[in-house]
Formats: sequence, C-alpha cells, structure tokens
Amino acid sequence: MKADLLLDIQNKMSTFSKGQKKIAQYLLEHLDKAAFMTAAKLSKTVGTSESTVVRFATEIGFEGYPQMQKALKELSINTLTSIQRMGVAQTNYEGEKVYEKVMHSDIDKIKETLEKIDTKSFDNAVDLIVNAQNIYIVGNGSASMLSNFLGFYLNHIFDNVKQVGFTGIDAFDNVVSIGKNDVLIAFSFPRYSSRTVNSVKYASKSGASVVAITDSQNSPIAKYSDNLLIAQSDMASFVDSLVAPLSLLNALIVALGKKREKDVSDKLSKLEEIWQEYDFYNKR
Repeated sequence: MKADLLLDIQNKMSTFSKGQKKIAQYLLEHLDKAAFMTAAKLSKTVGTSESTVVRFATEIGFEGYPQMQKALKELSINTLTSIQRMGVAQTNYEGEKVYEKVMHSDIDKIKETLEKIDTKSFDNAVDLIVNAQNIYIVGNGSASMLSNFLGFYLNHIFDNVKQVGFTGIDAFDNVVSIGKNDVLIAFSFPRYSSRTVNSVKYASKSGASVVAITDSQNSPIAKYSDNLLIAQSDMASFVDSLVAPLSLLNALIVALGKKREKDVSDKLSKLEEIWQEYDFYNKR
C-alpha cells in the first residue's frame, strides 16, 4: 500500500499548512530516510516544530507519530538497498552510543513480539510439526541463520528433518517431494527472498502445512501459511536484527522438546556416548 499512502499525502497537499507541506514533500522524496527518523529528528530535518510533525500524522489518519512511522517503515523497508541502509544508519546513530541504541532496540523487539504472540497459533504450530511426516525448513539470506539454527536442534528431536537449500537450479529441487502430510517451516524477513516465497507457494499448492515465521501480516508468505508466527525484526545499518525471531525459535524448540521428551532423552544419550568415544568436545 505504498502507493496508496503516498498518493493520499500527495492528494492532500493543498490542505496542509506551510510546515506540513515541508513534511509531506520530504516524505515523498526521502521515504527511505524519513521512515526511520524520530519525530524530533524529522522536524529538525525539514525545519519545523515537533508538534507540527505530530499533527501531520493525525491529519493523514494516524493516531499519532509512532503509528505513522510504523506504516512508513513497512512501506520502505523491503525496498531499501544495502547502500540506503547504510545511509539510514548514519542518520540514526549519529552522536549515539551505537551499542546502547542497537541493544535497546533488540530488547524492545523481543518485548513487542512477546506482547503480540498468538498463543493458539504457537500451539497449533507445535502440533503440526510434531505430527508431520516430514519437516522442511527454509530461509534465505540472513534468515538462513534462523533456518540452520532450528534445523540443528530439530535434528536432536526428530528423524525427519529436511533443510531446504538454494544450491540447485532453483528452490524446487529441495521441496519437489513435499506433500499433504508434511510441514514447511519458512522464515522470511525484509528484504523478502523470492526463492523463499516461491518455496512456500509450492508447498501450499502441494497440500503441505506451512508455518510462517515472519515480521508482519503483510509479509508475502503470510497468505500461504496455515499458522502465522509474527516476530518483530528491524535493521541495524545493513545488518538485519533477528534477535526477536531467534528468541521465538528458542521457545518453539523448548515446546517441541517437551512434546517429545522421551525421544529427545534417548537420542541425546546416544549422542553423548558417541561424543565421548570420539572426543567430540574439548574436555578442558
């Protein structure tokens, strides 16, 4: 809905005050930067008061500036190039203790994820995974870290886990056999990978259940999912902040482990014997 919001701002231009017109023009020309500015920073950039920025947000239909900023972020974040992300970071972290701002932002994202988590969807996702004939896991780009993390631990719980990679001609090389008794766990965060989206489309069309772990109901994989788990993500410079999704994964793994407690215990006992026999871990 990027076009709708920006078109709405453009259509209302003649009704804005002089200060609001400055804000509107800046949003239209520099959405990539404006979406990540505080109200104070935006007002300083365009040369108007912070109260004018807040009034502008309500004027175009939002409850306040935070709601407008969230909408602008959703519109812009998937289109930002790595270079543009660097530019945003320079603006956001100017004169700041970078570690404080990044870590406080991560804390906020975990809190927001916890507040908004849908318990029924979480429990249903656990049941789908436990009862699946085969468990497929897909994530591309930075989300591949989440895919690998989940795959590592699910292999300690189940014998039917398949990691979907993208080393072949296309993603379908890895999910061609997926069927109605299987589940695909898919990770997708801005910038959304078309390969992940195509894998999810194919799995859904093949009758498999889809557990989508993503940042928004507007995510391109959301509409193909049977269970949608939303975890707040953000970007820190060209780096994707995936702390909240990782925390959600920890909860999912623990819940799955509790469901399969005996199997996990038996498998870990065998692994411990192997690790000791072959000196897998340093004993110091």
